[in-house]
Amino acid sequence: MERYKEIERSIIKKYRKEIWSKFIKAVKEYELIKENDKVMVCISGGKDSFLLAKCIQELERHGKVPFTAEYVVMNPGYSEKHRDNILDNAKILNVPIRVFESDIFEVVDKISYDSPCYMCAKMRRGYLYSKAKELGCNKIALGHHFNDVIETTLLSMFYGSEVKTMMPKLHSDNFPGIELIRPLYMVEEASIISWKNSNNLTFINCACKFTERNYNTNDGASKRKEIKELIKELKKNNPSIDRNIFTSMNNVNLNCILGTKINGVYKSFLEDYDKEIEHEKEWRKN
Repeated sequence: MERYKEIERSIIKKYRKEIWSKFIKAVKEYELIKENDKVMVCISGGKDSFLLAKCIQELERHGKVPFTAEYVVMNPGYSEKHRDNILDNAKILNVPIRVFESDIFEVVDKISYDSPCYMCAKMRRGYLYSKAKELGCNKIALGHHFNDVIETTLLSMFYGSEVKTMMPKLHSDNFPGIELIRPLYMVEEASIISWKNSNNLTFINCACKFTERNYNTNDGASKRKEIKELIKELKKNNPSIDRNIFTSMNNVNLNCILGTKINGVYKSFLEDYDKEIEHEKEWRKN
């Protein structure tokens, strides 16, 4: 059996419970892929995006809902070593990638020296949406996983002073008709690492030139690392802590929230506070 077929088999057999079933659950539960969708799968070169590509491939071939996919690699300015690693892994995994070039690293280095991660992410997103539109895709699939969701939730609370999470899908504000989807939403990073190691695969971790230059910035990357370590420490006393955080975002009790914001409009609990008593009085009368 060819190596890529063995790797594919491991996803649906050995890691069926940890990866494949959770991938399928997210796709179905959040309605991420529908009939006749054209999905642009974004491959950064890391373990998450390559696993995503293989799961989408399997679903495209054998799923009940007909759709098509494009497998795209945007090169923001990787070193030759990292670029070769991506090309080699695409060949090993039998993923038919399209590579397109950009000068993101070069531009970010000039205009955002102190906080490169934020600007780099923003520019990448713009390039990817433009490419999806060019290819006629109506959806963009990213490789964010369960742990990314948990970390983002805590980052928003600790540093953004608001309760919000990373959503499984989003409509684009600037590119009408294009949705961003996250099919690995329920897959834990530990399972992805295990799959990678089990198949003796080596992916680039962070190919960012700014990280390689060891920036000492207090940006999103360092904060995310801090949150990752915090969760790891909390799990020592409560192994379910990450699962509880995930579940809590699907179980928000609005009766015990000081205020909410919808489409930028804030509403205090005080606005309906006395109305509840009036409603109860009316109910008792009737």
